[in-house]
Amino acid sequence: MVAAYLKTALAGSVLVLLTACSSVAPKYTLVPENVNRLRDSGMESAKLGDFAAAPKAGDDVNRLTIRGGSYDSPYDGSYVNYLKEALRMELDEARLLNPNATVELSGFLIRNEVNAAGLATADAQVEARFVVKRGGQVRFDKVLTAKHEWDSHFFGNIAIPRAQQNYPVVVQKLLSALWIDPEFIAAVKK
Repeated sequence: MVAAYLKTALAGSVLVLLTACSSVAPKYTLVPENVNRLRDSGMESAKLGDFAAAPKAGDDVNRLTIRGGSYDSPYDGSYVNYLKEALRMELDEARLLNPNATVELSGFLIRNEVNAAGLATADAQVEARFVVKRGGQVRFDKVLTAKHEWDSHFFGNIAIPRAQQNYPVVVQKLLSALWIDPEFIAAVKK
């Protein structure tokens, strides 16, 4: 009886240790399909404007946790910067980033969540408001949302790395939704 209790207590302690660690998200990776869509879109070159946390979201969008451990952005600890860097990378790779462009893309990060508590599935959701201005006039203003699900696990040493690896995918999906949005394309076409 005592041996079973000690075994259970030890397993619980290990589980706590495995779930309360701090980690840093992987840097954003380009999505070739997104870059190709941008190149083929007929989009005029653009510059990036200001990006911020939505007023109602506050700094919550910049703080993520995975099973009790902090999950920090590799871009100055800011997921707003994560989103902006992802946009910058894809526009730059498509050769559409120009600091002197008349088209400006800015936005607000509204929601940013990772839920890895599930034993079978986990998910991440990102919601952002994108604004396109041309010559100072708003041409596009829309909120887009992306969700990504993956297989999770009971044990933190499996579930946590899966969550860490899958978070960037939801940002990739969000950008993909933006690049194919017909209203966005109409606002940025030459």
